[in-house]
Amino acid sequence: MKIKPMAEPDIQWLRSFTFTVYGTSVLVSSYFPLFYAQLGFTGSQIGLLYALGPMISLLSNLLWSLASDRYKTIKRILMILLAGQAALAFLLSESTAFSAIIAVITAFYFFYYPVFPLSDTIVISTANRHRINFISIRLFGSVGFAVFAIVIGYVLDRVGSAKTMWVEMAVAGLALLLVLWVKDQPAALAKMNLSGIWAILKQKELLWFFGCVFCLAIGMRMNDAFLAISLKELGAGENLIGWAMLASSLSEIPVFIYLSFHGDKYKELPLLLFASLLFAVRFFLMGLTQSAYGILLIQMMHGLTFGVFYVTAIRMLTRLIPEQFRATGMALYTIMWSSLSGLLSGTFGGIVFEQLGRPIFYWVAMGSSVVAFIGFASRYLVRRANLSKPAGLDEEA
Repeated sequence: MKIKPMAEPDIQWLRSFTFTVYGTSVLVSSYFPLFYAQLGFTGSQIGLLYALGPMISLLSNLLWSLASDRYKTIKRILMILLAGQAALAFLLSESTAFSAIIAVITAFYFFYYPVFPLSDTIVISTANRHRINFISIRLFGSVGFAVFAIVIGYVLDRVGSAKTMWVEMAVAGLALLLVLWVKDQPAALAKMNLSGIWAILKQKELLWFFGCVFCLAIGMRMNDAFLAISLKELGAGENLIGWAMLASSLSEIPVFIYLSFHGDKYKELPLLLFASLLFAVRFFLMGLTQSAYGILLIQMMHGLTFGVFYVTAIRMLTRLIPEQFRATGMALYTIMWSSLSGLLSGTFGGIVFEQLGRPIFYWVAMGSSVVAFIGFASRYLVRRANLSKPAGLDEEA
């Protein structure tokens, strides 16, 4: 549907904000580990610092969402979060001791993680209000991630990883400036229905799905935490790391678009089997390659792994979870996909990377993907065996 002329400024400012805010995601996921490495931290220490984020997100996402609901504003909460990020990034730039970094990064994560679900919420609300496709705005986040990956890579290649936090202050400050022109969405956020937890836990298929998601997420979070370190180990500069981020982010865009409009042509379980198998192949190749350019090429598989999985998983969740328990189910999914898996992959993965080396590290990630593949395959076989049974929750794939 065509956007009304009066609505165009709202949409354009929101697209600009969405484009920019994902620049902070590039820094935290890819360049913060290099900042820690140049301070002399070990692999297990870097893994611990990475794991703190998912752990803090369990609390921070809930508290800031409640604050947004209580005061009927998303925009003002985003302003507070981005200002907090910039201030804490300055403190990180002045910190060198591991104990000090732990304290400051814990506070930083408290302001960092809630930005993205709140940003998605304001994007969804705006898209619904103007009757346009959510993807038409959210896609700018993926494009922004790609552009900032290259720009930040070249900047840090010139000024050095020690200036990472100053770049973070600049990007967070730009996002804070842009959000001033974003139209607020005061509608209350969907509340998590605690009574729905028991209703969800009674669904065996959903529990199986969460278990498979958790196994698959471990490998992906391990790669997220140590991709930049792996590239650096193979002699890559910050600019090549940026190109690796570009390859992954650009590869997911056409997959998102295609599956958003044509995904219903394919059944869920075969798509999940396809994605988990490709994840295993991807991590096997990551452990095998001894070239930074090889890793860059392998990163182009991101679209067919994460892209296929993400769209299909959201589609499956909306089918399995009743609408009245949707917020509860999504919260549990986020815990499995991001929080718990990130906590385990950071702590355990850091030890594996430091003690056993990069190839074994990625083959462990491959193993977790194989376990997920086996889980999806077993469910697929059970489904085929039960095709003659009456239609119900467990009958549709």
